[in-house]
Amino acid sequence: MDFYDLKNAFFVGIVMSFMIGPVFFMLIKTSILKGARAAIAFDIGVILGDIFFMLIAYFGSRSLLEKIKDDPRLFLIGGLILIVYGLITYLDKSNKKEVEVCEVDIPESNNYLKLVLKGFALNFINVGVLAGWLGIIVVVGPTLNMNPSYMFWYFFTVIVGYALSDLGKILLAKQLKSKLTPLVIYRIKRGMGVLLIVFGSLIMLKSFIPKDQIDNLFHKVEQTTKSQ
Repeated sequence: MDFYDLKNAFFVGIVMSFMIGPVFFMLIKTSILKGARAAIAFDIGVILGDIFFMLIAYFGSRSLLEKIKDDPRLFLIGGLILIVYGLITYLDKSNKKEVEVCEVDIPESNNYLKLVLKGFALNFINVGVLAGWLGIIVVVGPTLNMNPSYMFWYFFTVIVGYALSDLGKILLAKQLKSKLTPLVIYRIKRGMGVLLIVFGSLIMLKSFIPKDQIDNLFHKVEQTTKSQ
């Protein structure tokens, strides 16, 4: 595992952070109403929920991935999961009206433990999050040879990218709130849906390319990146 993999992991974390949904809006709302510390506590709960889903996806699929990690058809599964997730995001008609979403009561006083639990609960009820992490693990796992150490550092970097992006949203909450009109939200979510569909389609194409050619392609991209 090298810097190229970690850079990709950081980018994945940023993309996951900007998936428009209930958590996104509650994070901004909490920051505006209760302040940055309360929003950070809420976000810790959200991140714990993501880690929980990542562990479910990892351990739930590990034995299967170990058996077929050298099978190109594995990319079909991962790509299909991301495409379905993207289609659901793109076709969701409620996006046009989604400004205030999924109300979760925020404590009048800054009870940080309750905020952590509410962040975890709000993320936990979103099954789409599990599908997203499962798709990423199915795609990334075989490229890292299911090496536990590589997998740990890869997803640790994903979480770092995710957390830093959320911190930026917390600090810029008021500006983001004023700019997130229903039309902007609708376009962002559809754009994210298209991005997932395209990414999933590209991954599925890998199933038709011999593994040695894929490895050579990644090696060439890696060398090009390092030389820049």
